[in-house]
Amino acid sequence: MTSSELVEAFWEQVWNAHDPEAVDRFVVEDFVITNGGRDIVGRDAFKAWVAAFLAELPDLRIHVVETFENADGSRVTSRWRITGTNFGYLHSAAIGEPIGFTGTAVWEVRDGSLVRNWVERSAPAVLTT
Repeated sequence: MTSSELVEAFWEQVWNAHDPEAVDRFVVEDFVITNGGRDIVGRDAFKAWVAAFLAELPDLRIHVVETFENADGSRVTSRWRITGTNFGYLHSAAIGEPIGFTGTAVWEVRDGSLVRNWVERSAPAVLTT
């Protein structure tokens, strides 16, 4: 499996399947994600963050626009769009309304596992779909 295929499987099996427990198959124990300038450190903390995110957007779908990797597969970048129904995302007043936003994720991959992730997204300028 290439690094790009690993990341694409992660999007499908964790986010689109709404399965935070699937994180265990993809990330190292000391995984770090930087999202919105905040670090979430450790696989268990990341799984809890994924579960909380999915609770705020329970019908979330990630639509991957593009995924590519560098020559040695140590970095993968994805551009994506998220759609779903807001049930508390960013503590917005638009509860029950459809929302969507775009983002980019850069992944560090080592020995077939996800090690680090940096995410930039269009929120808080969340777009209505």
